[in-house]
Amino acid sequence: MNALKKFLGLIWMVLGPLAMTFLFIQAVDKVGLAHTDIERTNTILQWGIILFIFLPISLGLMIFGFYAWKGEYDKLPESSEEI
Repeated sequence: MNALKKFLGLIWMVLGPLAMTFLFIQAVDKVGLAHTDIERTNTILQWGIILFIFLPISLGLMIFGFYAWKGEYDKLPESSEEI
C-alpha cells in the first residue's frame, strides 16, 4: 500500500502543473475566440477567476503528492491519542 501511495504521489506532482497548463491553454484559446470587446472582456474576467481559484488547488495537489512521495503518509495514526 505504501508503494501505491508513493506512486500516486508522483502522479499528483505531475498532474498539478499539467492541469494548470491545460487551463491556461484553454483560457488563451477561449479569449482568442471572442469577437467583440465586451465579449472578450467578459471571457478574460471569467478565465481570470477560474485560474485564480484553481492555482491554489493545483499547488495543494503538488504539495500533497510531494508528501505522499516522501513517505509522510506511511504511518497513519490509528486513534486520536496518537495524534
